[in-house]
Amino acid sequence: MANLAYPADNLPACFLKTAFQICCILDSVEQFFTKDYHGAPFVLFGPAHLASLAGVLLFNLSFILVRRSPNQRLRRTLRLGMAAWLVLNELSWHVWNWAIGDWYVQTMLPLQLCNLFVFLSAVMLVTRSRKIYEYAYFLGIGGAFQALMTPDSGIYGFPHFRFFEPLIAHGLVISASVYLTVVEGFRPTWKSIPRAVLAGNLYLLLMALVNPLLGSNYLLIAYKPDVPSLLTLLAPWPWYILEFEGIGLVTFLILYLPFAIRDLHKSRLAATG
Repeated sequence: MANLAYPADNLPACFLKTAFQICCILDSVEQFFTKDYHGAPFVLFGPAHLASLAGVLLFNLSFILVRRSPNQRLRRTLRLGMAAWLVLNELSWHVWNWAIGDWYVQTMLPLQLCNLFVFLSAVMLVTRSRKIYEYAYFLGIGGAFQALMTPDSGIYGFPHFRFFEPLIAHGLVISASVYLTVVEGFRPTWKSIPRAVLAGNLYLLLMALVNPLLGSNYLLIAYKPDVPSLLTLLAPWPWYILEFEGIGLVTFLILYLPFAIRDLHKSRLAATG
């Protein structure tokens, strides 16, 4: 039988090599989560950002293949897997902020629209709730798309945890509604638009009351954030809120356009019978 033991004179060298490799791994992990990140900063529409957007797009396009598959187990696994990923990704965000001492009620309560729809989308996927879907399709996709285009990653570029977390969160909020639309056959109606507008404005009024009490900026209606976003291009406070209302309505109409076109096509076919 071959002797698998290291020679005694090689043991110190092997030990030092293993210890060095472990230290390198630990240092890489620390850099992935550290608050004082010294790597490359996030670059808006840089290669890493564009690659992430492409990944989100390809993931959503894969739902076409899932729709064509008769494998119900695959559908269930994907649906519940996205729900779990949404929740775990959001919880990791809270744990990280708590660990670095940046968890404050002014910023970390799940009251931003996208944070709220992280949990609502998870419930929607598990229960296949059409009631939640109606709001998630318009408010969830509309808000998450803009955040996906201009994520609040700050100095944290690829491959830091803070680079991935917002992209995953907003990407999955979009994917949750797209999945139920493409695979499960859910769809909004014309009446869904005014209901989503009403719900969004009622929530805005609620946050207008909450923000002065907490000293917070939930829904970004107390002031413009420092990070570049669509709000940067809009008028000063408070007029940008009205402009954003208009942008939101246009976004809702664009999101409904595919269904309007399909309904018009069906009605014309029925008329020509």
